[in-house]
Amino acid sequence: MNERESASTTEVEIFGATYVIRGGQEPEYLNELAEEVDRRMRELAGHVTSPEAGRLAILTALNLADELSRSRTSWDGERSEIETRLTSLVGQLAKALDEGRGGKRARAARKIESRGNP
Repeated sequence: MNERESASTTEVEIFGATYVIRGGQEPEYLNELAEEVDRRMRELAGHVTSPEAGRLAILTALNLADELSRSRTSWDGERSEIETRLTSLVGQLAKALDEGRGGKRARAARKIESRGNP
């Protein structure tokens, strides 16, 4: 089965217009996305002087792109912080394990020495 045969179609309504979306996503998911875009466009329509659909769609797309960019920047910062903390914890763990091994060796050596010296 090729990509065209596996793609389903879903009708969604955004800002009073009906669109047929072809894709592999679930219809419920596509409807949720369309509802979010519709909500944002209607919200913007209350703040602009000429609520033309094309202009609102562009403004909505810009707002969504801004949110996506900010989320990516935030995620990258959090990821960097997590990597730094993980590196520190790995170093601390390695040090503790090395000290633990050294401590066992020292105890074993003392035990051997004490057996040899009555």
